[in-house]
Amino acid sequence: MFDSRARKRLAIVACLATLVMSGAQNAKNVPSALESDGGGWSDLLGATSAGLDAWTREPIPAGGELPEDSPWKLDSASGVLSCAPAGGGREWLRLDQVLLDFILHVEWRFQPEPGATNDRAGIFVRNSNDARMWHKAECGDAKGGYLVGETFAASAIKPFNLEKEVAANRVKPAGEWNTYELTCKGRLVTLWVNGVVANQWKGCGVPRGYLGLEAERGRIEFRNIKLKAL
Repeated sequence: MFDSRARKRLAIVACLATLVMSGAQNAKNVPSALESDGGGWSDLLGATSAGLDAWTREPIPAGGELPEDSPWKLDSASGVLSCAPAGGGREWLRLDQVLLDFILHVEWRFQPEPGATNDRAGIFVRNSNDARMWHKAECGDAKGGYLVGETFAASAIKPFNLEKEVAANRVKPAGEWNTYELTCKGRLVTLWVNGVVANQWKGCGVPRGYLGLEAERGRIEFRNIKLKAL
């Protein structure tokens, strides 16, 4: 009898704890900047933009060679930009504009492919023009959602990785759209992932730079790439 009652009490306590934790997580959800205020945004690949003419392909690592045929394809009807690097190559698409403080809104997903493993891509901010200095929001198949890169610090370029500072993974699996927003203001870079702030980093060593999209492994798609100057 005692064991039965004890088990029931434990089950009730566990259920209540789950509800409390769920409520706490939901309470942390905040709308995106685009949802909060739709004014002042530029659609970087919209119908009135310069399209891919405003972007430049660059190799990773810097100084490498790019395939002659571009893997980046923009569907003008849907506004979806896709990339599937050939032969496991890695490259990025750089917006040809030096930016100071801004918010970048990007929606992205990987397309499910048979046998695909370890899909990887990224969204860059405050990069040097050749990406020797880089600051990236990591994209993966149900993983990623953190800031990583190499920034200027103490008169040198030094690596950083904020993966361990992410409280819980919010990135969705291949086939589902994710939303990232990166806010750059002074030395502070904030990454918002699917409803929560994943990282706030005060160590960005450069006040300006280039934004871009990285393709590394897997077929990646981007849409609603919007920019708001601060």
